[in-house]
Amino acid sequence: MADLSDLDRRLLAALREDGRAPVAGLARRLGVTRATVTSHLDRLVAEDVIVGFTARVRDESAAGGVRAVSLIEVEGRSTDDVIRRLRGFPEIESMHSTNGAWDLVAEHRTTDLVEFDRLLNRIRSVPGVINSQTSLLLTSVLR
Repeated sequence: MADLSDLDRRLLAALREDGRAPVAGLARRLGVTRATVTSHLDRLVAEDVIVGFTARVRDESAAGGVRAVSLIEVEGRSTDDVIRRLRGFPEIESMHSTNGAWDLVAEHRTTDLVEFDRLLNRIRSVPGVINSQTSLLLTSVLR
């Protein structure tokens, strides 16, 4: 990541709180001019510090259903192939490589328990997946 100034860090923190904040509001909050905020934003985007903008939704208003996290163990050097296949599963919302006994962590959402069971079977059927452990996510206490 690029070297971030104190202003860059404060700007990123402000955007994490309200990604839709107008430049003028950010400038007032940070005690700088709009041109300064704009130039910092442009640089942060150009240097891939900010890689995109998105909407965060409350769990209650998100598509309901069953949410879970799967820990996945991969055979030998097949991690890239497994990742490539799992990326094609629309139910998987995020996936991370990790260390320790598990190679991948996947967060996923299905409409109901029947679809959840089918998804687990599909994950376990991917060539290179040798073990998995899945936990349902019940209540989000911090996001």
